[in-house]
Amino acid sequence: MKEKKLRVVTVGTGYFSQFHYDAWDRMNDVEVVALYNRSSTGAAETAKKYSIPVIFTNFIEMLDSEKPDLIDIITPPETHTEFVTAAIERGIPCICQKPFTPSFSQAEKLTQEIEEKKSLVVIHENFRFQPWYQEIKKILLTEQFGQLYQATFMMRPGDGQGKDAYLERQPYFQQMERFLVHETAIHWVDVFRYLLGEVKSVYADLMKRNPAIKGEDSGIILFEFDNQVRATFDGNRLADHAAENARVTMGEMLIEGSKACLKLEGNGKISTRQKGESYWTPHTYNYTTNNFGGDCVYTLQRHVADHLLYDSELHNCAQQYIQNLIIEESIYRSAQLKQKLDLF
Repeated sequence: MKEKKLRVVTVGTGYFSQFHYDAWDRMNDVEVVALYNRSSTGAAETAKKYSIPVIFTNFIEMLDSEKPDLIDIITPPETHTEFVTAAIERGIPCICQKPFTPSFSQAEKLTQEIEEKKSLVVIHENFRFQPWYQEIKKILLTEQFGQLYQATFMMRPGDGQGKDAYLERQPYFQQMERFLVHETAIHWVDVFRYLLGEVKSVYADLMKRNPAIKGEDSGIILFEFDNQVRATFDGNRLADHAAENARVTMGEMLIEGSKACLKLEGNGKISTRQKGESYWTPHTYNYTTNNFGGDCVYTLQRHVADHLLYDSELHNCAQQYIQNLIIEESIYRSAQLKQKLDLF
């Protein structure tokens, strides 16, 4: 009996798309049957590399011709509403890169339409799928930390200095009115929710350090959860951290509890220390530093494929993800008002 394959079409061939195409290419039960790009010339190299048989320069024509099982949207946020709307009108599930939309109001409206049409849209929020956070989640479930006190993440990718910052990989970063939180810290909003539960309040202090860009690139955000648990995001895109590749984890994490604490290093290593001890004990687990973020793009896309093919549990559909954007709005408002804001 021939194995059923998930028929996927893709949208976009920008810098980050390479990780998407590589991930699909490694799945035996998935086939990318067509690619849409505004320019056929720009798509030719990608199609050839991954043996994609058809290139379209008309998105609607691709959907109506191919009738895919899934659309993977890998384009900047200002295009997402158009592509997602076309997908949900045809009842085709899709994965949509983040940021979901340029503004919260657009995201709220689009999510409502998704809900009304009972469509499936998964936001490509991949950091919770990084192997170190998957492992840390398992460790936290063992309750070996006792009363959990605080999680701190210091984001230090070191790519934000000078007038040429971000131009090599993602030049549109320079023009984003909202940058550090909307584009980057949103990853840890999702990670903190994944590890610690729902956010009760936020306090944020944001600033712009590089005059060559429009949005903020540095800031500290304090999150409050149940049982007096707190998390701190301390982000600075201009500074780096101790790692051969600063983009593997993009920083370092410390989790502290009454009985033990845990640290995540920039190379993906995890160590734990019991209360009263003066040394860290390495925690052994399987992970890779290949591709982006420990191959989290593959893990997320495998997660969605498994849901569609084998009906497994699903994370980060638009209706779940909208809470991240509610928190994002509260962060910006907190920074503007210079006060702590309760979410509920």
